Order: sequence, then C-alpha cells, then structure tokens
Amino acid sequence: LWLILPAYISNGCAALLGGGTPIDFGKNYKDGKRIFGDGKTWRGLILGTLFGMIGGFGLSIAAKIIMPTEYNFITFEKLDFSGFPIMIPILFSICFGALFGDMVKSFFKRRRGIERGKDWLPFDQIDFIIGVLFLSFIVSFFLQIANLTKSNWFFDTFSILHIIFLLLVFY
Repeated sequence: LWLILPAYISNGCAALLGGGTPIDFGKNYKDGKRIFGDGKTWRGLILGTLFGMIGGFGLSIAAKIIMPTEYNFITFEKLDFSGFPIMIPILFSICFGALFGDMVKSFFKRRRGIERGKDWLPFDQIDFIIGVLFLSFIVSFFLQIANLTKSNWFFDTFSILHIIFLLLVFY
C-alpha cells in the first residue's frame, strides 16, 4: 500500500488541479466519439504526475525516519523506491502510470458509450492500479537492460500476492 500512495496522490491531484485543455484537444476518434473526453486534461496529467512524485519523495523520506529497517517487514530498498536517482523514473512510472491507466479506461469507456462520471465496474476501480503495474514493469525492465539497476525493481517489489492483494483491495 505504501508504494501505491503516490498513485493515489497523482489521481487526486489530477482531479483537483485539472481543467483546461483536454488531452485529446476535443478531437473525436474514428467512431465519432471523443477520444478521452473533457475530464482528461494536460494540466491534470502534468500536475497530477508532479505532485504524486513529490509525495513519493516525501514518503521515501518519512519511511527512513519513522520505520527503522530492523523492525520493518518490507525492506527499505523497496520503500524508498530503490534510492536516488533511480527512484525518479520509478516514481514517474507509478504516478504517470496511474493517470495513464485512467486514460486508457476512459478511451474504452467512450467506445462503449458510457458517459463521464458513470460507473463502469470493475474498471473504474482498478484502472489506475493496472496502469501503475504496467508502466512500472516497463520502466523497471528498461532500467535493468540499461544496467542502471542490478535487478528488476518491479519483480523485487511486487510478488503475485502483492498484485492480487492490490487488485482485490482497490476493486
């Protein structure tokens, strides 16, 4: 849950601070429906990602202060997002991934004719988690390929049980 908090910050800040120019610039897809809709804006995407990353840095510092390593069941290498500067692309993948997952869901929601604000179960609940997991996996893979990390951060951090837990909790 600690690792998903930056995603929550991103989602909340995108909603609170968003507005302005839509990401799809008001354009329609080839089916005649909006690509994402008015709820997905550039300001929300940028500020949501930025504030989520700032929150992630803060959480990393807080983890080192309030939870001594020897008493924690999760290693601090995981809680501090693998350390600076590698934590920058990892935090980006978590924060942007949450908003990316929400945009992908909105794309398919528009295709199905579901209006903005209407529920689309279970996707309205797990879209950002899937986005976080997907983008974190991709970024971790490229960090490992580029020899910037010794091992794959994603696999070191998320077991299949963690993933199932996150999907169930946020469903």
